[in-house]
Amino acid sequence: MDRIVEFVEYFWSAPDYRLQRSLLLVFLGTLIAQWVVVGLLERVAQRANGGRLYDIWIKLRRPLMALGWVVGLSYALSVVAQSLSHDLRAEISMARRLVVVAVIAWALLRLAKAGEQLWIKSLGGSSAVDIGTVDSLLLVARVLILTGTGVTMLELAGFSLSALVAFGGAGGIAVGLAAKDLMANLFGAVLVRLDRPFSLGDWIRSPDREIEGTVENIGLRLTKIRTFDQRPLYVPNSAFTTISVENPSRMSNRRVYEYVGVRYDDQAVLVKILQDVRKYLEAHEQVDHDRILMVNLDRFGPSSLDFFIYLFTKTTEWADYHRVKEELLLGILEIVSKNKAEIAFPTQTVHLDSLGSEAAPEPGPRPDSARAALPGANRS
Repeated sequence: MDRIVEFVEYFWSAPDYRLQRSLLLVFLGTLIAQWVVVGLLERVAQRANGGRLYDIWIKLRRPLMALGWVVGLSYALSVVAQSLSHDLRAEISMARRLVVVAVIAWALLRLAKAGEQLWIKSLGGSSAVDIGTVDSLLLVARVLILTGTGVTMLELAGFSLSALVAFGGAGGIAVGLAAKDLMANLFGAVLVRLDRPFSLGDWIRSPDREIEGTVENIGLRLTKIRTFDQRPLYVPNSAFTTISVENPSRMSNRRVYEYVGVRYDDQAVLVKILQDVRKYLEAHEQVDHDRILMVNLDRFGPSSLDFFIYLFTKTTEWADYHRVKEELLLGILEIVSKNKAEIAFPTQTVHLDSLGSEAAPEPGPRPDSARAALPGANRS
């Protein structure tokens, strides 16, 4: 503090105004250099194709101007410090390096933000990379920039990082145990963003847990899912690193797999029914003909001849899928009716033999004759 006061007093009391003139020349030189360099770079950026370079220049203009002033003022202070009884050039040089590092970090942060905006603009809603992934990558970039800046500034200021490393090793165990769940959720959030098993608005469910609904938000610790009964479900992100997740929203088709049973009395027209159903499905515009389509007799049921239909619809939208499925089933019902057949329902047939065809039972012995056959019976 004493050196700063001495510096200011000497500057204002200089008899020959040499220092004032030097500072004025440095100030004017810095101003002119900035005007020339900034103007030249801005013209180059404006003429760039597509305007992307200009967007980056807008983010870097202020840090570059600040960097020019830092260099110019530090040079001016070095000139003044040469006239003092003690040397301040080491302190000025260290301060200049610290400020330069801070300005570079500022420029890198703004450059990362510009890159994020250009990336999102280039997505256009059709890219496989969603906005959430871009935000996560920007967050990682910011953490790396700030961490590197802090470490560099500590080194330039003369602090020994070995003590910090030793302290981190001793206290890291306690902090790690306390923040274990938090770090697991943060790591899960990064994996969800990078692996992208689901995105915002997707319908997901897990066969391992009772999790099913629409994804509304992917946070750093929790993922918010809106269940189908409109209740919010908050799932820790660490859960998604250990469970299986099914994403029906990304299905390419929906499947129709149904059984139809006709009566055994209609077995004579069964082959005709199967042929007509197969032709009907092959001609239907909502059936995906690039995928497998099957119509086959499958089993002899207790009261029906059962055949199945197996196909995929073009639509994946839930309500539209059920409309198409209803239309297909009604069409099959109409085909069965046109062939003078009926859909079977559970029945039982009991066959009874005629009483007249049964043999007459052999007559049994009469009571009197049975009694006469007994030993010691009275004979008359």
